[in-house]
Amino acid sequence: MGRVAILVIILVAALITTLSSVFIVDEREKAMVLQFGQVRAIKEDPGLAIKVPFIQDIARYDDRIQSLDTDALEITPLDDRRLVVDAFARWRITDVRQFRQAVGGVDGEDALRGGAQRLKRIVEAQLREVLGSVTSNTIVSADRAALMARIRDAAFTQAQAIGVEVVDVRIKAADLPQANLQATFNRMIAERGREAEDERARGREAATRVRSLAERTATEIVSEAQRDSEIIRGEADAERNSILAQAYGRDPEFFSFYRSLSAYQNALTGENSTLVITPDSEFFDYLRSDTAQ
Repeated sequence: MGRVAILVIILVAALITTLSSVFIVDEREKAMVLQFGQVRAIKEDPGLAIKVPFIQDIARYDDRIQSLDTDALEITPLDDRRLVVDAFARWRITDVRQFRQAVGGVDGEDALRGGAQRLKRIVEAQLREVLGSVTSNTIVSADRAALMARIRDAAFTQAQAIGVEVVDVRIKAADLPQANLQATFNRMIAERGREAEDERARGREAATRVRSLAERTATEIVSEAQRDSEIIRGEADAERNSILAQAYGRDPEFFSFYRSLSAYQNALTGENSTLVITPDSEFFDYLRSDTAQ
């Protein structure tokens, strides 16, 4: 074998050795240097890194935030109104050493699937625990954000044991089970019916109070008006009698004449002007002659 061939072989071997000892860490991942299955180094900074060729291997783990969808969970809140909850979580690998141990020594997509399965059990357990400690109205109200923070914090603590950070947990939907939907609607209709009947009863009670007060006020007003009218009528009669007495005292004859004319006017009005009276009645005194008798 010539020197050129030997030199080529040496250069190729050197090139292969060099390429086997250098690897690139992408900014979207973390790399772990393994030697006979044992962790020798962890590379988290992006760029070139060196390993022992042919002896050490590289395990790569995605460093980006991952998405996790939970299964539809049937939750029983404190008020026993069951809900079917669908949630999702955001997570990322923070400790690749612990994460590798948790997923069974695999890397790449297999590691992500294994980590997602472990994390799903943690998140679903916290969903059941936290949502089971409140009422269904709280779950579907504006307080949901506080519940999600509680679930996230509890899951974050447990997820640290597998080298994972839980970034966020959110509820996508919280619906009634299909089997209980109609019964729940009927119960809601009955509750609203009772509330409406209570409102009507309170309205009738208020109307009765107002009506009684109005009737009492009207009775008081009418009584006061009748009293005042009787007083005024009595005062007017007294004043009239006083005037009549004064008039009689001044000219008794003229007063008798005036009273007789008033009696004629009242008696001889209308269609019936026939009177049955004896001729010598005092009623005709001023009709028989021009002068008073």
